[in-house]
Amino acid sequence: MNWITKDALRHLGPGSTIINSTSVQGYNPSPMIINYASTKFAINGFTKALAQDLAPRGIRVNAVAPGPVWTPLQVSDGQPTEKLNGFGDSSWLGRTSQPVEQAPAYVFLASPESSFVVGEVINVNGGANVP
Repeated sequence: MNWITKDALRHLGPGSTIINSTSVQGYNPSPMIINYASTKFAINGFTKALAQDLAPRGIRVNAVAPGPVWTPLQVSDGQPTEKLNGFGDSSWLGRTSQPVEQAPAYVFLASPESSFVVGEVINVNGGANVP
């Protein structure tokens, strides 16, 4: 993320946005995917630090943290086979989301309507206690 961001900055001016993808795992990690959850903790911190660094240049940095989402990853070793049947049941809505339910958060962060939103992680997770 660091290197691609450094390369992208040459092309970004005031009014630009960077939107990172993280996960609810960055707040509530599952023991079976410690390596994945650790990267999400790092993305949360990277987002907040980069936001502070780039805000004076007029570049906003935020992130979206999806909760359980049905993607091809889930059935190709993203979840153990025995967990697929109940995947997402622990969300407050009692289900997984579809990618289309995640997209509006990204669109909002890319739009002028979010011009005063910086250094935030929008949690689209079906309900979970996160900081």
